[in-house]
Amino acid sequence: MRGPSFDPGAPDGAFYLQPAGLLSGSLAAHARRKGTAEWLAGGPLAFTGCTVIRRRGTERSETLFGLADLRHWAADAGLAAALEDRLRRLSRPRAAVAGLRVDRPIIMGIINVTPDSFSDGGDFAEAGAAIAQGVALLEAGADILDIGGESTRPGAAPVGVEAEIGRVVPVVRALAARGAVISIDTRRAAVMTAAVEAGARLINDITALTGDPESLAVAARSGVAVVLMHMQGDPQTMQQDPRYVDAPLDLYDHFVERIAACEAAGLASDRLVLDPGIGFGKTVEHNFQIMERLALFHDLGCPILLGVSRKSFIGRVSRGEEAKRRFPGSIAAGLAGLSQGVQILRVHDVAETFQARAVWERLATCGQTPDQPAPA
Repeated sequence: MRGPSFDPGAPDGAFYLQPAGLLSGSLAAHARRKGTAEWLAGGPLAFTGCTVIRRRGTERSETLFGLADLRHWAADAGLAAALEDRLRRLSRPRAAVAGLRVDRPIIMGIINVTPDSFSDGGDFAEAGAAIAQGVALLEAGADILDIGGESTRPGAAPVGVEAEIGRVVPVVRALAARGAVISIDTRRAAVMTAAVEAGARLINDITALTGDPESLAVAARSGVAVVLMHMQGDPQTMQQDPRYVDAPLDLYDHFVERIAACEAAGLASDRLVLDPGIGFGKTVEHNFQIMERLALFHDLGCPILLGVSRKSFIGRVSRGEEAKRRFPGSIAAGLAGLSQGVQILRVHDVAETFQARAVWERLATCGQTPDQPAPA
């Protein structure tokens, strides 16, 4: 099989690699035993091939290979060593996130301590209500609670730092004292610091640590895990004509740059989680292009978080339902993510997601032995 037909002078390793031919359950285990598949990111899925994508400017080529043909192509192109390194990165188990193993999907429950969030603004704006909601989400099956004190919906106005701290810290402290794994959803260094001191074990930043000149250093010193989300623009401007050359590949390149910046600042990649930022500076079409290629991001070696819960694109492809009536579409999109190996789902509807995950996980692991997937 012939490989990509252009860019023959690309440097070693200059290609995108998207796992393909994904299998689950007994089929994945059988293919792995036969040597025709590799485990995907240490989870229950296996991949039997990869799509090799190469581009220069707006020009691109894309070729689908089975694993054997992929290795032949790489050998012919002088890329054998680079390919094997990438395959190891695709298959190896991911580091734990805030002490939680990610070889099975994790549910992150959302608590917006805000008056103006797009879905539940005002429902939990008071600390007591937010704490009670956190307890309810833990009982419903949340593995992580993501607490935010600033709405980042399209067009949202910024909140003062002290106001944001005042909203989130009492909630973080109270729920962390109950043993909950807490994520702080913020783009401000001072809020990160205050929340970590109050017990947060994960920083979730929509700006990928670019929104505050101090945030990268603060995150590196904190010792906690960090979610790097992609966003084009800022909440006030992000939906004003967002554009990409190729949305999934542009996001991949963005994450390469941010991972390198984090490592240079002393924030190791095994503390990082990647979030493609569905709905943040993206059209409906961009969202679906990215969703279709979520498996591409496994090549970066970090766990993937997917936040699709109640997002507007669900209503736009359905009947225009308001946010709180987008639960079925949220589950459908979340399960599509799990079927591409996503490790963390960030959701509003925890109990329903817990049930859906249970069924998906039982199907995905059917016929696999307890010690599978084998370590890479």
